[in-house]
Amino acid sequence: MEERKVGEGVKFERIRRITGYLVGTTDRFNNGKRAEERDRVKHSTTGILSTNK
Repeated sequence: MEERKVGEGVKFERIRRITGYLVGTTDRFNNGKRAEERDRVKHSTTGILSTNK
């Protein structure tokens, strides 16, 4: 049996909710919205998808 990681090979686009809008990139944001995104608390996702069996 071949061992694989969860989600390996699955392509996805990151979508975030910033100032009430669902966005993929911040290319079109003005300086205020960019500052809001930069100042947000970043939460780690380390270990969420790992399976320790």
